[in-house]
Amino acid sequence: MTTVDLNSKGDKARLPRDERRAILLNAALEVFTAAGYHSAAMDEIADRANVSKPVLYQHFPSKLDLYLAVLDLHIDSLVYEIQKAISSTPDNAKRVHATVVAYFEFIENEGEAFRLLFESDMSVEPQVRERLNRMTYDCAAAVSAVISNDTGLPKDVAMLLGVGLIGYVQVAARHWLDRDSKLSRQQAVELVENLMWRGISGFPLSGGN
Repeated sequence: MTTVDLNSKGDKARLPRDERRAILLNAALEVFTAAGYHSAAMDEIADRANVSKPVLYQHFPSKLDLYLAVLDLHIDSLVYEIQKAISSTPDNAKRVHATVVAYFEFIENEGEAFRLLFESDMSVEPQVRERLNRMTYDCAAAVSAVISNDTGLPKDVAMLLGVGLIGYVQVAARHWLDRDSKLSRQQAVELVENLMWRGISGFPLSGGN
């Protein structure tokens, strides 16, 4: 099989910038997940994407810029899925189910991305920490908005509950993924959502709901 030179002028004309960027981000995700940030090499990422190192640097000036771009892509994807799940139904029991399913589908379909988000060796880097905190906040905010509206609890109380619920499902999903559990995804989802619903449903609805 003949190797395609992705650096030829003809290829640059054929391959849109967004498509090339997607290829680079996917290659970076694979390398960062396998090697960790500090051991990952830009040369290896360029080789995996089948581009030259200068082409890689045209898109991402540094390894940190590339890492942050990978994080942003998958953080946005996860937050979108959680927000979509919560807004998918007005029934709170179904909301809990949809949210848990969204997490487990994300880790099953994007296991490498999930590990990068929750097991990063760069979590002490301020720009990385800011993004990870934002991810948790955005997911928890979507949950807490429903809690506050339905129960009448103060926003800071609802936010604490939202963070707790999001943290629980994240840790449970990570455990299921990391331990290569004998439980099926459906069994794991049912266990997690039952515990979540039994906890949050104990807060009475406000008089207007």
